[in-house]
Amino acid sequence: MRAVVTVTGKDRTGIIAKVSNFLWEKGANIEDISQTILGEYFAMIMIVDISGANTELAQLAAECSEMGKQIGMSIYMQHEDIFNAMHNV
Repeated sequence: MRAVVTVTGKDRTGIIAKVSNFLWEKGANIEDISQTILGEYFAMIMIVDISGANTELAQLAAECSEMGKQIGMSIYMQHEDIFNAMHNV
C-alpha cells in the first residue's frame, strides 16, 4: 500500500532528515520525493510504501501530523488512492 505525504512550512535545516528518519523508524519506505523552496517556505511531497509499516495508515498519519507540529511543519499523510481521487479532474 502506498501513501502520499506532504510537508509544508517555513524552511529550516534538517526537515528532510527528520521526516525520512521518522518514516524509516515506522517501517515505511520512500519511493519518490520532490521538494522545493519557495522564498522562505519549504514544500515537499513523497510517495511512501507503507506495506511494511509497523502501524496502520490512520495511526501513522496521526503520528506524522504530531511529529510535524513538534518540528514546526504541517505534515499530512493520506492513502494514494484518496490523493489521486481528490486531484482527478
